[in-house]
Amino acid sequence: MLAIFFKEINAFFSSLIGYIVIGIFLVLMGLVMWVFPEYSVLDGNYATLDTLFSMAPMVFLFLIPAVTMRSFAEENQTGTIELLVTRPISDWQIVGGKYLASVVLVAIALVPTVLYYLTVYLLGAPVGNLDTGGIVGSYIGLLFLVSAFVAIGVFASSLTNNQITAFLLAAFLCFFVYLSFDFLSRLPIFFGKTDDLVQAFGIQYHYNSMSRGVLDTRDVVYFVSLTAVFIAATVLSLGRRRW
Repeated sequence: MLAIFFKEINAFFSSLIGYIVIGIFLVLMGLVMWVFPEYSVLDGNYATLDTLFSMAPMVFLFLIPAVTMRSFAEENQTGTIELLVTRPISDWQIVGGKYLASVVLVAIALVPTVLYYLTVYLLGAPVGNLDTGGIVGSYIGLLFLVSAFVAIGVFASSLTNNQITAFLLAAFLCFFVYLSFDFLSRLPIFFGKTDDLVQAFGIQYHYNSMSRGVLDTRDVVYFVSLTAVFIAATVLSLGRRRW
């Protein structure tokens, strides 16, 4: 699995893909955090990183599918997937290596946002008037969100040999799992009855809880289970050529 992992990491950074992903994320979040008047921390009345944790998922809805779209689609298109599956490694190791590489790439994009924390820390009155524990919890929640989106993206890539199709499918699935259950809960058939239960099926419900710095076991179990389901589905998709 480590060989696959390092191969994918080298592929990201030996081309422009890795740098473009990191650059686009940082530019977009920088504009939202410091430039756009409606969201800018500089125009607010208190020092907070809530804007980062509320807007990052919306950026990741499109950015992560762009990262994962080539995972298997490119292998299927070029035919190298046949060489890969004949190696003395299991399908789980292949999927795991590609999955971890994508997660690490997105996590690297989050590292420079620590500068946002330091800036807001210094802007506080008095200096340091910031809920550091809550921010750490929010970062953990964001990493769980990234892990789920990457699992969905890798699964979508395994279904096709066209990278554009993989991107569109992954973006749709991420959008559906993240936002659609919140909309469904507002339908008259659910509203006021089982709306909380319907919302609990969506990522947004659990991410909002974790983004407040609250690490609830139920939220962790949800993200781990969702990620495991899509990784298992990817393994099944990869193995279908043997059926």
